[in-house]
Amino acid sequence: MKPRKVFCLGFQKTGTSSVGLALKTLGYSVASYYPFRDLASKDTLTWDEVTDRALSIAESYDAAKDTPWPLLYRELDAAFPNARFILITRNRDAWINSAVKDFAHHPNAIHNLIYDCPYPVGHEDTWLARYDRHNAEVKAYFANRPDDFISLDMNQGEVNWDNLCRFLDEPDPGIAWPHANTHRTKRLKMKYYKMKRWLGLEG
Repeated sequence: MKPRKVFCLGFQKTGTSSVGLALKTLGYSVASYYPFRDLASKDTLTWDEVTDRALSIAESYDAAKDTPWPLLYRELDAAFPNARFILITRNRDAWINSAVKDFAHHPNAIHNLIYDCPYPVGHEDTWLARYDRHNAEVKAYFANRPDDFISLDMNQGEVNWDNLCRFLDEPDPGIAWPHANTHRTKRLKMKYYKMKRWLGLEG
C-alpha cells in the first residue's frame, strides 16, 4: 500500500479513467465505480449506504476515482487525514454533451442522489448546475491547502505526468499519458458488463 491515499474528485466524463490508468502506472491500486454498480438499480438508496460502502472499500485501495467518490470528499478527508485530492475539470458544454451521450435516458439511482434526477436527457440544466456547484464547493473546501489538493483543467492541458507526479511526489514514468475510454474500449467494456450480467456474475 502507498503511504497516503489519493482521491480524484472530478465528476465522471472529465478524464477520470485516464487518471486512473496513470495512477495504476505509478503503482497505485485504484477503486472505481464498479463496486457500486449493484446500487444503480435500487428502488431506494441513501447517501449513508453509499458512504458506508465507499469508506469500507477505500481501506483496501491506494486511490479512487469516478462516481460516487467525488461527492464524498468531506468524509474521505476526515477518514484519511493524510490523503491527497485531485479535481479534474473540463469545458462544461463538452462535459454535458459527453454525459448525455453516455447516460442518455437510462435511470441510475446513484445519479438520482447526485443530480436529483436519474439521467441527463431532458435535465441538462440540472446536471450542469450540479457539476458547477460541485467544482466550486470542492475548490472552496480545499482553499489554502496546496499540499493536499490540486485542480487541473483538461482544456488547458494541465492533466499530465508533470503536474500529477509533482503533486504526488512520484517519479515521471517517462511514457505517454494514457488515454482511456476510446470508442473501441467503450464497446469492449459494454460487451464485458453485458456478458457478466448474462452469466449472473454481478451483484
